[in-house]
Amino acid sequence: MMRHSIYIIAFLLITTFGTNMKAQTSENQKTLRYLALGDSYTIGESVAESERWPVYLAARLASEGMSIESPKIIAKTGWRTDQLQEAIESDPQARGDWDLVSLLIGVNNQYQGKTVESYEIEFNRLVQMALKLAGGDAKKVFIVSIPDYGKTPFGASKEAKIEKELKAYNKVNKAIAKKYNIQYFNITPISAKAKNDPELVADDTLHPSGKMYKAWVDMMFNKVLKMVK
Repeated sequence: MMRHSIYIIAFLLITTFGTNMKAQTSENQKTLRYLALGDSYTIGESVAESERWPVYLAARLASEGMSIESPKIIAKTGWRTDQLQEAIESDPQARGDWDLVSLLIGVNNQYQGKTVESYEIEFNRLVQMALKLAGGDAKKVFIVSIPDYGKTPFGASKEAKIEKELKAYNKVNKAIAKKYNIQYFNITPISAKAKNDPELVADDTLHPSGKMYKAWVDMMFNKVLKMVK
C-alpha cells in the first residue's frame, strides 16, 4: 500500500514538473525580430503583401512554432546599394539587435549602368551594416543573389547582356558572403525558369510572382529555420 502511494506521488510530481516546464518554455520563448533589406524584390513589387518573400518566410517560420513578429522591411523599388544605405541610416526603427537580417540588392546598380567595382564597395558596406544590426553575429544574417530579369518579357530583348552583367554582380555578393562567413542563397537559377513559365512573372512582366517568391522560400527555408532555432 505504501509502495503504491509512493508511485502515485512520484507520478504526480513528474506530471506537474513536466507541465510546469512546458508552460515555462512557452512563456520564455523569445519573439524573433526579422529585418529584410533590399529593393523591389524585397518589397514585393506587383504582388500582394502576403506574397512578399520575407512575409512568406516569416509565416513559414511561425507555422513551425517559432514566435516571430511581422518582418520590418526597408526596401523600395528602384533603390541602388547607396540608396539602401541612406535609408537604413535614416530609419530609427532599424536600430537595435535583430534576430534575422536578410540582404538582396544590386539589380538597379546594374540597370542604371553602375560599375561592378562601385557595387563591391557599397555592398561590402551594407553587409557590415547588416552584421551590426544583427549584433555582430554572422549566423543571423543571410544574403540572397540577384534574380535574372533578362528571362522576363521585360528584359528578353537584352537577355544575354543582362545575364552576363548580373553574373558579375552575383560573383561579387557571393564572394563577400564567403568573406564574412554569411549564409548565401543563390535563387538566380530559379528566376531563370521564368523564361519558360509565365506564372513565375508578375503582371508587370518584370518582377517575380508570388509563385516564384514561394519557390525562393522553399529553397532557403530549412537553413533559415536552423539559423533561428
